[in-house]
Amino acid sequence: MRISSALLLWGLLCPALAADTTACLAWPAWEDFKATFLSQDGRVIDLSTPQQQSTSEGQAYALFFALVADDREAFAGLLQWTESNLAQGDLTAHLPAWQWGKTEDGAWMVLDPNPASDADLWLAYSLAEAGERWQIQRFKALAALLAARILREETVDLPGLGLTLLPAPKGFAPEPDYWRLNPSYMPIQLLRRLDDFYPDAGWRQLLASARQLLLDSSPHGLVPDWVAYRSRVGFLPDQSSQATGSFDAIRVYLWTGLLAAEDPLQSEILKHLEPMVTLVARQGTPPLNVDSRQGTAEGTGPWGFSAALAPFLQAAGASELATLQWFRVQARHPEAQAEYYNQALRLFAEGWRDERYRFQSDGSLRLPAAGTCQSP
Repeated sequence: MRISSALLLWGLLCPALAADTTACLAWPAWEDFKATFLSQDGRVIDLSTPQQQSTSEGQAYALFFALVADDREAFAGLLQWTESNLAQGDLTAHLPAWQWGKTEDGAWMVLDPNPASDADLWLAYSLAEAGERWQIQRFKALAALLAARILREETVDLPGLGLTLLPAPKGFAPEPDYWRLNPSYMPIQLLRRLDDFYPDAGWRQLLASARQLLLDSSPHGLVPDWVAYRSRVGFLPDQSSQATGSFDAIRVYLWTGLLAAEDPLQSEILKHLEPMVTLVARQGTPPLNVDSRQGTAEGTGPWGFSAALAPFLQAAGASELATLQWFRVQARHPEAQAEYYNQALRLFAEGWRDERYRFQSDGSLRLPAAGTCQSP
């Protein structure tokens, strides 16, 4: 099939692209996500894990999706479960623990109390935007408190890099001058918007270090999952994961693709990450693993990687490659419905594709008017 024919067929398969995208339609992917992963009490359950775990990441992502869908009931349930079970009942006093689930003796409880800073960013961002959209003062206040706690508990001033987001408050500085960092934990648009909400509070410094981390830790334009930083040396391969980029790093391409075209950093980052476009063009699908130090790749990533890369490829001008990734998403096996992470990547990408939301140049969300996207 010629690509031009593929583009036409995809327009038939996805009428939202051909219709007036200013009209807000029901979001079947979100309804499917809720039916598959969301418990009645607001817990996102990762069905692929033996402990039926829930994570602060899953809760934060789902809060963002509920905001986009104008699903206030789901948003409230997700927030209440998160606060009650991950934040010791009080998000004003505690960052949420990252992992909750079933222990070997059958008890349900927090499995790892250490917070995850990327989830905390998404939580603060979604609360702030929800407060603006629905004019709920409690959400605005919670967002401000969480944002302040992130800066206070999950950042460090690194020599030569400046104020930088740590993956968690504990466990990522194993030596006095050695830190482990994750490039996918710092979406530019979230940092930019939090700087807009809370100016002169350190967010602009985090924005600068996020840019330097992303560019300097990927010398061949391929992003690692984890990277080490040592004072007076700079970035090094992470000791445990080395220079591999896979399930974490794929989000960097997604966040970049979701940036507003007017964002001052999008063109710079797109140009730097162009080698991923070349890899996808070569094999037609995203690689499973990249070696960020050698610039090589191997394997075929899951279908969620195709969803994550589609906005990136579109933003990079490779629209035909982006269309092929959507074909792959459309052709996924029915059993893929229960794959939490792939489905989360899909919702981020599909919601953007169908213009259910857009990040604007200041990081704020452009959404349909509140009340026009009620779930059926």
